[in-house]
Amino acid sequence: MLLRPARENMLWIPGGDFQMGSDHHYPEERPAHHVHVEGFWMDPHPVTNAEFRRFVEATGYVTLAERTPDPAQFPGVPLDVLVPGSVVFQQPAGPVPLYDHAGWWAYVPGACWHQPEGPHSTLTGQDSHPAVHVAFEDALAYAAWAGKMLPGEAEWEYAARGGLHGATFAWGDEERPQGRVMANTWHGRFPWENLDPHGFPRTSPVGTYPANGYGLHDMTGNVWEWTLDPFQPQHVIRHVKSCCTPLNTRAGTGGTRERRVIKGGSHLCAPNYCFRYRPASRQGQEVDSSTSHLGFRCIVRGAGNAPI
Repeated sequence: MLLRPARENMLWIPGGDFQMGSDHHYPEERPAHHVHVEGFWMDPHPVTNAEFRRFVEATGYVTLAERTPDPAQFPGVPLDVLVPGSVVFQQPAGPVPLYDHAGWWAYVPGACWHQPEGPHSTLTGQDSHPAVHVAFEDALAYAAWAGKMLPGEAEWEYAARGGLHGATFAWGDEERPQGRVMANTWHGRFPWENLDPHGFPRTSPVGTYPANGYGLHDMTGNVWEWTLDPFQPQHVIRHVKSCCTPLNTRAGTGGTRERRVIKGGSHLCAPNYCFRYRPASRQGQEVDSSTSHLGFRCIVRGAGNAPI
């Protein structure tokens, strides 16, 4: 049974052409290239804890973080280490080398979508925050249940730009127009100094910050979001009319774990380390992992009942 009719509470994103990627920032964003996207419907914000809870209660679904890892996938790792859990941000007390992410990330046994910081934590007061610790297959399962799908990378980026094609940010070229904080990102020297101007040390309720030109919230910051596309170190130019279909390849060959593109940056993005709270930014995330700053939103393709 569907959670609701697929297009209810979704926003129509009109199709069009745009310049995808950027030649001015990180190498994986290159080359900037022309892409056409067909119109589609999109969730106005990331899937929330309340929405994800309804899915779990209706289906009995168990997320990847709640399952015991398969020893065959981790040869040589002691069995007592292979316990359910997920990766959680741990703020250090002072400066740490930025080349070693172990200084602020830790695998926490028991961490999962309803215990985001580990067994001692709960979702009390966080129903409207984005669901996190969601692996790729978990996002796919929710989307299928809701009668939706995950967006392709180009669809996601096109929507994030909100009609401002070529702008650095989803709201324009100025990071803080008239001094206004526009998204939940890191303020201060990452990862140890969080000046926290918004009052949310981690995720924030969806819709806290201004929507973009298409009415979409949190396309910048708060949590990274899954897309369907396999990750490549640079954009692969596809000479087709529509980019809605992801590449039919796997990045998991040659001993490398399969990765999919994630977009949007998170509350942990800061200029001194990760200037990725921009529509063009992209990273590769292993499909068999989850973190405390990664969520997702869904789309429905096709123009049925689209605004005229």
